[in-house]
Amino acid sequence: MPNLYNYSHVELCELLEQWSEKPFRAGQIMRWIYHQGADNFDMMHNVPKALRARMHEQLCFDLPSVEQEHVSSCGTTKWLMHLGDGNAFETVYIPEKNRGTLCISSQIGCALACQFCATGLAGFYKNLSTADIVGQVLVARNRLRQRLDIEKPITNIVFMGMGEPLLNEHNVFRAVSILLDDLGFGLSKYRVTISTSGITPAMMRLVDQTNAALAVSLHACNDELRSKLVPINKKYSIADLMKSCDYYTQHTRRPITYEYVMLAGHNDSEQHARELIQLLGPRHAKINLIPYNSIPDLDLACSSDERIHAFCAQLIQSGLRCTIRKTRGDDIAAACGQLFGSVVKRKKSIAPYQFLRSTALSNH
Repeated sequence: MPNLYNYSHVELCELLEQWSEKPFRAGQIMRWIYHQGADNFDMMHNVPKALRARMHEQLCFDLPSVEQEHVSSCGTTKWLMHLGDGNAFETVYIPEKNRGTLCISSQIGCALACQFCATGLAGFYKNLSTADIVGQVLVARNRLRQRLDIEKPITNIVFMGMGEPLLNEHNVFRAVSILLDDLGFGLSKYRVTISTSGITPAMMRLVDQTNAALAVSLHACNDELRSKLVPINKKYSIADLMKSCDYYTQHTRRPITYEYVMLAGHNDSEQHARELIQLLGPRHAKINLIPYNSIPDLDLACSSDERIHAFCAQLIQSGLRCTIRKTRGDDIAAACGQLFGSVVKRKKSIAPYQFLRSTALSNH
């Protein structure tokens, strides 16, 4: 049975027109489910009874179920959610003074095998549906409303959880439309961010099909090193990636956030900073340095605080905008790169960390 949360406003209008209903009913229904929190059709008292009965027969309200909840000492909350098939994915809420950020997943597992990310260890099982993606926001919102210690609601959504969002672009883009729609969650286009490792054709389509902000997982500025850290670079080189980034900034007039994980002895030298300055200096860019969060069994370490701050200062002195991400939730494995979920079935078997276990990354 189709899930109501899979429908954007436009698609819901089209469905109702097929049923010979007035399109304005779509707005009423969306207000009930996203504004009033309705989880059954009988609550929609301004919708005709016959339409409610038909929706009850032909649509469902299924949401992901929470299997586990962990709350960090800093207030970060991680939920392990499942869909009833033995596989689970993770969603993280990060409270801050002036905002509350929800980090959501787009896939169960990931096939990209970035060499510092725990999600790749799980392998890849499947794409999440739009309803699964939107459902994470609804479940988190409902649970947070029950907590008295939450000062800020969900103000920002980032597609930085499990999976590569642009390998599930249809469902992700539709979910973004619901997040931005005033009849949906009504979030600003500046508060919904899609993070990608560099699926360049989909980056082009993102510009045409969504108003989301863009973050790019860069992590290295020469192809040899980046191909080791982020294997998708073998298919879409840094030159290809920069063309897509330039397309985004030229058409949206908005900056891109470039994410750069700091790995001791691998990508954190003064020379690496100079390469980053040369690559991004001419561009409308923001750089977010991410202290590496440790993952068991990997021979990787985070750059020292001194090295991270020196790296950041070198970028700022060149005129680039640079910040250092504050690590949150690492005590519950909810920090950047630590999401693992639970994948019991894989469609693609990978051994993403074999290279790092056997040899050190070269310094370039």
